[in-house]
Amino acid sequence: MNGVHDMGGMHGMGPIQHEKNEPVFHAAWEGRVYAINRAIGAWGKWNLDASRHEIERLPPADYLRMSYYEKWLAGRTELLVKHGLVTREEIESGKPAAGSAKATPALTLAGVTAALARGNYRRVDPKAKARFKAGQHVRALNLNPAGHTRLPRYARGKQGVIARHHGIFVFPDTNAHFLGEQPRHLYSVHFAARELWGATASPRDSVFIDMWESYLERL
Repeated sequence: MNGVHDMGGMHGMGPIQHEKNEPVFHAAWEGRVYAINRAIGAWGKWNLDASRHEIERLPPADYLRMSYYEKWLAGRTELLVKHGLVTREEIESGKPAAGSAKATPALTLAGVTAALARGNYRRVDPKAKARFKAGQHVRALNLNPAGHTRLPRYARGKQGVIARHHGIFVFPDTNAHFLGEQPRHLYSVHFAARELWGATASPRDSVFIDMWESYLERL
């Protein structure tokens, strides 16, 4: 999806401020948002890619001013309302509507450890032969989808080299819109910095990007 959220490689955003000994959470509310995300995600009403896409739907001005966990909270709130788990009035009041049913939590304290141990992306048993192998030169397609994609804008149309084949994984571009997992091969692709950003980039720098097979073409 083309939008302000796809900030990789963009100029004018200022330097990255490295924080020495950065804590996991800068405030207690951030930890609560993380816990809420895991708890409501256990209902299985949406998937990781759908939650990412919901953040991409934030108004640009809100996206730029919000902190990381503010975006999480805003996106998950919209998903809760869209999937009928809570009403907007209940969100605003902080109280359940009169006569609303009380549901049993999908994730209890006893299940937290197991839930944290599970990864977000599932490796799928291979059923199709991989089109590419390590060392092959490829080009990322210049795609401009209206919906979710994990193909970063700065890499579209750029040439790279397959560094590694990860296996077959769920395809985010369809999974985000509940169009099926449509698993396909996933690769780590090596791009020289100068290929991505031109002659002013350092010749010593490079970027490795995980890319699904349908993002790539052979050179």
